Amino acid sequence: MSFTSGTVSSKESRVRLRDLLPKLHLGYWKPGPLNSLTDVPGVLVHTQEIFADNGAVNTGVTSILPRKGWFNNACYAGIFSFNGSGEMTGSHWINETGLLHSPIVITNSFSVGAAYQGIYEYTIKAQGVEKGNVDWFLLPVVAETFDGYLNDLTQFVVRPEHIINGLENASSDRVREGNVGGGTGMICHYFKGGTGSSSRIVEGLDCKGDPKNYTVGVLVQANYGRPQHFRIAGVPVGRILAQEADEAAQSNPAIKMAREALDKEKNRKDGSIIVIIATDAPLHPTQLQRLAKRATVGLSRVGGYGHNPSGDIFLAFSTGNEIPVQSVSMERRAVDPFKPTPLTVEVVDDTSINGLFEAAADATEESIYNALCMAETMVGNRDHKIEALPLERVREIMERYA
Repeated sequence: MSFTSGTVSSKESRVRLRDLLPKLHLGYWKPGPLNSLTDVPGVLVHTQEIFADNGAVNTGVTSILPRKGWFNNACYAGIFSFNGSGEMTGSHWINETGLLHSPIVITNSFSVGAAYQGIYEYTIKAQGVEKGNVDWFLLPVVAETFDGYLNDLTQFVVRPEHIINGLENASSDRVREGNVGGGTGMICHYFKGGTGSSSRIVEGLDCKGDPKNYTVGVLVQANYGRPQHFRIAGVPVGRILAQEADEAAQSNPAIKMAREALDKEKNRKDGSIIVIIATDAPLHPTQLQRLAKRATVGLSRVGGYGHNPSGDIFLAFSTGNEIPVQSVSMERRAVDPFKPTPLTVEVVDDTSINGLFEAAADATEESIYNALCMAETMVGNRDHKIEALPLERVREIMERYA
């Protein structure tokens, strides 16, 4: 068996939700120029896919750099676990200190170890570490969702070198969506899911009271949900599509058999969703934890319930302040660890934060839509097949009901 790593090409036309339904109301805040996580200045992303020539392997890696100087200058961050049947390494340290000073890697459930090692290998290389001389502190942040229906997890195809490649090539381009990166083999509301992204621009003020815009960007790895719960702007699209599928199955034995097999699988367990929220608004860790909670609002609009045992874990970080780290080690003492030394930071007034909350919820909702709209039908491990969301039928339903 041979493996290939690269990008997805498509013969069918897939478009983002705004292109499919240009008149749809998706909140009051306008998207950024890319409508992507990378609209937040300084945030870099890379996605890569891994396939096997026999079709059994369909997985990948999403790599996020919160800023180029993440190693020495941390971001404030906060985490919220809506349902904790999943993994996000490094979360204890973020909860302890409110600091993110690691890349963020998202992949499949069985590849957390390889991703963890890959972040260390990348950092050793990037810092020019001599053999046997690591004199710094780093707890890698790696999150996962399960792709075992479409991907043969027993192959353990994600390697540390994939992580190094992703972190070395992260860019400010619009995040690729659908069957890409860590979302390659994921399923959402039992349509093909995967990676999606969106952003919002919130009008605000700087510390001097002058007008200033702030960006909230979101990236999701969507792998959760029952088909009948899927909604777009409140329209029960999933329920309508499920009813149509049931009717078609009654008159076609082959469709009925496939439908029953799929129903058995989707009723066995729910999946998970990882949500990464970035902003350049200067928020402190408690505010960022509150921002992360608002991903739940966007998720619920689409039809997520946080079922047991779903892993719904959300991380928010801010590039609005640079917090020095690596200042105290075995050999270096840039500050005295026993002499309290203040830092000067900016923070948003809590009474003015509502626009950012709305932006986080709206961008999470749209990110999930984009993951579904951009994903393509996939036949994967053991010939399991998951259909893409039928966009033309969705357009017809929305024109009728919305």
